[in-house]
Amino acid sequence: MNFIEELRWRGMLQDMTPGVEEHLQGKMCSGYIGFDPTAPGLTIGNFVQIMLLTLFQRSGHRPVVLMGGATGRIGDPSGKDQERQLKSYEELDANLERQRQGFYKFLNFEDGPNKAVMANNLDFYTGMDVLTFLRVVGKTLTVNYMLSKDSVQNRLDAGLSFTEFSYQLLQAYDYQCLYEQLNCTVQMGGSDQWGNITSGTEFIRRNLGGKAYAVTTPLLTKADGSKMGKSETGNIWLDPNLTSPFQFYQYWINTADADLPKLIRYFTLRPGEEVEALEAAHASDPQTLKRLLAEELTIRVHSEEACQLAQRISNILFGAQATKEALLSVAESDLVTVSQGTQLYPVPMDRIQSGISIVDLLTDATGILPSKGEVRRAVQNNAISVNKEKVSSPEFIVNTSSLLHGKYIMVENGRKNKYLIQVLS
Repeated sequence: MNFIEELRWRGMLQDMTPGVEEHLQGKMCSGYIGFDPTAPGLTIGNFVQIMLLTLFQRSGHRPVVLMGGATGRIGDPSGKDQERQLKSYEELDANLERQRQGFYKFLNFEDGPNKAVMANNLDFYTGMDVLTFLRVVGKTLTVNYMLSKDSVQNRLDAGLSFTEFSYQLLQAYDYQCLYEQLNCTVQMGGSDQWGNITSGTEFIRRNLGGKAYAVTTPLLTKADGSKMGKSETGNIWLDPNLTSPFQFYQYWINTADADLPKLIRYFTLRPGEEVEALEAAHASDPQTLKRLLAEELTIRVHSEEACQLAQRISNILFGAQATKEALLSVAESDLVTVSQGTQLYPVPMDRIQSGISIVDLLTDATGILPSKGEVRRAVQNNAISVNKEKVSSPEFIVNTSSLLHGKYIMVENGRKNKYLIQVLS
């Protein structure tokens, strides 16, 4: 596999320094991407960079994951319109450990000449005092050079602290350290990192007389230009404790048709010929392509078992198996998974024990619908279901006989609006 050609086919190549394609041919090279632990886990945005490292390794090269134990303490101004709020060292260290564990699912750290390596840039600065930093690192680049970078220019009017201004120096010095210690000759990242990455190639040229390279990907955006990787509930994480496998699976199933070609090319590990054949075969059936992508990514990020559960729950909620009998057969542990994909509304048990009308349940008790008139209209339009059974009258009474596993009630208003009521003792 030719790494650069693979990126071109996938639409994942934004910029690269001259000569990098030739540099990568005929030999194993080491390349890295840095990840700052400013979030409690890895997101779909990080997944683009993980794909870069995965493709780099599959092309016969050695990927290096650089954890930002130091740079995370500073804050990267790239792509930000205001100063970051600094996080505590304890929070950053905890985030770093959670992120670090995530990489072992995607890259081969175990065997082979090109097995992945993990480093922490905090090690480069431990024991370095501020005077040494200013002499060794700060003297390399002029202020004019640093000011020319977009990540700095875009923040001058809003304000940029010396702390964030210095981030460029730290990332550049990181590259120099990895060049010396691991013979890293390629740094990769999102297009917003171009200025920081090329500062690193300049460090290596000026301080070591060496040649290093840069490769960036486009930022992951939707067809309408908005940021990819968010849902109504927030970020889509690669950690099942932050985004359940069911929610993760549903994210891909529900992506816009216009975004599908980009997402397939960015994230699948299927061979290019197979992808093109699938695209041609299902050109008029994008939902099948979404399902195939959702399956592949849920298995890779979580597991085959997690994917099967996500599909089963999806079928019960949305598919041909969406019946009362199917819902009644769901184990309590699976209902918890359902609750992660719907809005959860707590209701005291005493409201249910004495019986409550569907109108009062959806208004006074939960606030699911804003008015009793709206509930009555929804019932008249045959839109309301309780536990997959249509409600035919506004006088319908919900009581303890409606409870699933003694504590849940599934309510639907039309096909898409699903709510899980949790009855509290």
